[in-house]
Amino acid sequence: MSGLFGIFRDFPRLETDRLVLRQMLIRDKDDMYEYSCKPEITKYLLWTEHPSADYTAKYLRYMQPKYRRGEVFDWALVNKAENKMIGTCGFVRFDTENNAAEVGYVVSDKYWGKGYAAEALKRVIAFGFDELSLNRIYARHMMGNERSGRVMQKCGMRYEGIIRGSMYIKGKYCDVAQYAILKND
Repeated sequence: MSGLFGIFRDFPRLETDRLVLRQMLIRDKDDMYEYSCKPEITKYLLWTEHPSADYTAKYLRYMQPKYRRGEVFDWALVNKAENKMIGTCGFVRFDTENNAAEVGYVVSDKYWGKGYAAEALKRVIAFGFDELSLNRIYARHMMGNERSGRVMQKCGMRYEGIIRGSMYIKGKYCDVAQYAILKND
């Protein structure tokens, strides 16, 4: 994982059957705002809904120099058929000492139940094992968001348990379910 940050300085473009995974761009503002403004989308996320399209544009502008420095590990999910950004998927944090990483994702509610989150997550997991030489990739979801747990299971991740009161989110301590996959699974 020594070349981790170099790999992300020239942000990798990935593809699946239905998706292009690429850097988030300022021009994604309207697509991103369309889902990021909804409380039902952000209910189980660490961030709250975006209050305006201008806020989303500012966020995307803020991200651009971070991409250039190789400090962002999150892909925009672009539906090939519509050329529309429908969510994000990527690495949330790295444990370089143990060759492990956490992944996270969000998909617009218009695309729920259609396999897009699992399709993107499978590709990101493959990238983590093949390009970053990770040994372990894990994901977590807040209790109540079992739909996210099913995505993790579809990607071959195994349920490891509940970490009680482990995250302080939106003013309260939350229990979190954890799943993981190893390179040799």
